[in-house]
Amino acid sequence: MSTTVTEAPARNRAAFHRLRVADVEHLCDDAVAVTFDVPDHLADFYAFAPGQSLTLRREVDGVEQRRSYSVCAPVGEAPRVGVRLVSGGVFSTWLVKEVQAGDEIEVGAPTGRFSPDLGRAGRHVLVAAGSGISPVLSMASSLLARTDSTVTLLYGNRRSASVMFADELADLKDRYGARLELVHVLSREPRESELFTGRLDADKLDQLLSTVVAPDAVDHWWLCGPYGMVTDAQQILADHGVEGERIHQELFFVEGAEPPPQARHEEPEVEGPSTEVTVVLDGRSSTMTLPQGVPVLDSAQRYRPDLPFACKGGVCGTCRVMVCDGEVKMRRNYALTPAEVDAGYALACQSLPTTDGLTVDFDS
Repeated sequence: MSTTVTEAPARNRAAFHRLRVADVEHLCDDAVAVTFDVPDHLADFYAFAPGQSLTLRREVDGVEQRRSYSVCAPVGEAPRVGVRLVSGGVFSTWLVKEVQAGDEIEVGAPTGRFSPDLGRAGRHVLVAAGSGISPVLSMASSLLARTDSTVTLLYGNRRSASVMFADELADLKDRYGARLELVHVLSREPRESELFTGRLDADKLDQLLSTVVAPDAVDHWWLCGPYGMVTDAQQILADHGVEGERIHQELFFVEGAEPPPQARHEEPEVEGPSTEVTVVLDGRSSTMTLPQGVPVLDSAQRYRPDLPFACKGGVCGTCRVMVCDGEVKMRRNYALTPAEVDAGYALACQSLPTTDGLTVDFDS
C-alpha cells in the first residue's frame, strides 16, 4: 500500500508549543472536539494536511503523558481534534470532562501520511468506525471543497446517539449533494434496511461493496478504525481485486498498544549485546551505545529527549525513521505500509538493533 501526502511545511517534529483552547464542543455523551487558537507567528508550523494528527503533551504526577489525536477540520481552518472518552484514559478523560476554552495545552506539529492529494480530483471511498471519523471528516470536507472529487463515506457506530460529527456530516451532504454519498451503519440500533444494520465487519463490507459501491470505479480507499475493521476491509477489497496501492489505512486503536507512562529516570548502564547507534534529528547527529534488547526510541531518549513520539505502540507513525546503515527488527507495525518498509523506513518505538552499528534518520 502507498499513500499520497499533501505537502505540508517542513518543521521540527519534536517541538511543542502551548496553544490556547479556543472551543470545546460536546459532540455526544462521550466525545468532544477541541479547537486550538494558533497565533499568527505559528501559522505555518501548525498548517496541516487532511488526515494528519496532533500530539498533545501534559505532565501527570511527575510523569509525561502524550497522546496523538486526528485533526477533524478542513484544510485551512484552525486545528481541531476529535476525542472520544476511553475507559480509564488519563488523557481522554481530562480532555472530555475537564478542559475548557481558555485553557492552554502543549501541542506538537501535525504529523502523518494518511492524506489524499488535493491537487487532483478522484473517486474516494472512506470507511470509518467510531472515532475513526476524525481524520476522515477532514479528508472528506477538504476533498469536496478543494477538488471536484466524489466521496462515499461508510460510517459505522453502535447507535445514532453515539455518532460523532453527525450534524457536520449532514451539513456536508446538504452542501455537496450527489458528490457526497453518506452511509450510516449502526450495530445496536435497527435501521429501515438490514443492509445498514450491524457491524462493519467482513460480511457487512462485502454486502456494501456488492450494492452501494462498485470497487472498479474507485480511485482510492481510506480505512480508519479499530484493527479488526481495517483488516476485514483490506481482505474484502483484495478479494474484489482492488490493488494495494489504492488502499490506505490508519488505526486509532490496537489491543495492547496503550503507551506506558513516560517516567523520568536514568537508565542503567548497557548490559549484554549493544549497538553503536547514530540518531539524526533536525540536522543534528548524536552517537550512543544502546542495548540491542530495547527499542531504539526508549534507549535513545536518555541522550536525545527531543525525539518525536506519541503512542509507542507502533500505531501512530510519529517516530518513523529511515534506517540509513545497519539493521533493526520491528516487534510490531501498524503504521508503515509495506512499500515504506521496503524503502528502509522503520518505527523507532518498535525497532530493536540487530547489528554492531546503526544509523537512523528522523528527518527523512
